This record gives sequence, structure tokens and C-alpha cells, in this order.
Amino acid sequence: MSTVAVTAFIEAPAVDVWALLTDLPVRVDWLCTVSAVELLTPGQLGPGTAWRETRTRPDGGDQVEEFVVLAAEPPHRLVLSSPGTGVDYRITWTLRTVQRRRRGCTAVTVEHQAVPTGPYGRMLALLFGGLAARTVEGAIRRDLTALEAAVRSADHPTAA
Repeated sequence: MSTVAVTAFIEAPAVDVWALLTDLPVRVDWLCTVSAVELLTPGQLGPGTAWRETRTRPDGGDQVEEFVVLAAEPPHRLVLSSPGTGVDYRITWTLRTVQRRRRGCTAVTVEHQAVPTGPYGRMLALLFGGLAARTVEGAIRRDLTALEAAVRSADHPTAA
């Protein structure tokens, strides 16, 4: 199993960060690599909620990923799963209120775990483990930067 964790500090209340993070239809507005979101289950976000995202890969092609919510504890923790080819992914978003520079802000930690599910996945992990971890870390950092910009944007109704 490979795990990558990244933390960013967003100068906004956790409830505002949570509101944007869990507003699935607007992901296309703030995540620059997401071009489409298709909800697969009706109702409010919670365990069992599923959706499909189309993302642009670094080579310009499209990659479709499906996500399922395993746990949702507003506004502190969101756990997602995403099946891959030979690897299953588990992504945990943790939001904690902290004091930084004498102000309240939210520490957002994203932990991305990759679990090989067969010989093909184990072989890829051995061959590309370090490169894959660096690629995932870069993607998480970009997503956190985009999340921070969107939360702070006056255009979003949850911005403080």
C-alpha cells in the first residue's frame, strides 16, 4: 500500500471549506482538471453517494474516475473510495480548525492511499511507486490550492 498525505492551511472556517468541497456539481468550477461531474445517486451527500468525474490528464487526454463516499462527518472528515485498474484508492479529507498568524483557519489534510488489488497493480507499484507518489502529491497540492482560491473567492456563496 502506498500513502501520500499533504496538508494546506486555508484562511476560512471549516464549514465554508466543507461546503465547497462537498458541493459536487460545482467541482467543475474550481478544479481546473475536472471537466464534468455526473451524479450517480440522488439526495444529499453522505455514505453511499456516488459520482463520476472526467479529468484532464497531463497528456491532454480524458480520464474518467468514479467516487463513492464511505464516510461524511461535516465539517471534519470525508472519506472516498475510487476503484482503479489493478489498484483501489481511498482518499481521506480531514478539516481541523487551527490558529495561524493569530487568526482562525482550517488545516486541510488529504491522505491518498493506493492498494494494489492484483498482480498487475503490485507490479506497477514496484516499478512506478516513487514516481506515482510524486505525481499524486503534485495533484493534491494543485487541488488544495484551487480549493483555497475558490473558498476565498467572493463569487462563491460560502466564501467568508
